[in-house]
Amino acid sequence: MSQIEIAADMAPLTELSFSVSGRVSRPPAEVFEAVADPAQLSRYFTTGGARGRLEPGAEVSWDFADFPGRFPVVVLEAKAPERIVIEWAAAPGSNDTGTTRTVFEFAPIDGGARTLVTITESTWRATTGGAKSAFGNCEGWTGMLAALKAWLEHGINLRDGFYK
Repeated sequence: MSQIEIAADMAPLTELSFSVSGRVSRPPAEVFEAVADPAQLSRYFTTGGARGRLEPGAEVSWDFADFPGRFPVVVLEAKAPERIVIEWAAAPGSNDTGTTRTVFEFAPIDGGARTLVTITESTWRATTGGAKSAFGNCEGWTGMLAALKAWLEHGINLRDGFYK
């Protein structure tokens, strides 16, 4: 390891982010659509319903019956079947912008028969509050990936009754 690499490893942590990934046995276009389409998203993730399709420039909302409240979501980018980028509210005090950025990436694997889904979320302060928010959202997106897989592959809603 070079001195530059060592110094970089010792640099102060200023922002927190995470990525979670999972493989879904469906083609990327089908997996992308299950996230972008509010009717499908409402069947396995947004238990209180999703309003509006995830397309560039859209302002949509997600409601979770098990976490009351409607969450506004701004779509920054949607490029089927590869990528969706959204921003939505961060917990108070967890960062400077008041929002987090979430990137969904849909990569074909096994000749396009399956999809590697990666969700990356960022922009929390490297503080106790920022870490708490990041860890909570990491848990939520991991659950979303499991729910997406169960829904698309087996028609099962994993969230039903899970949190409440």
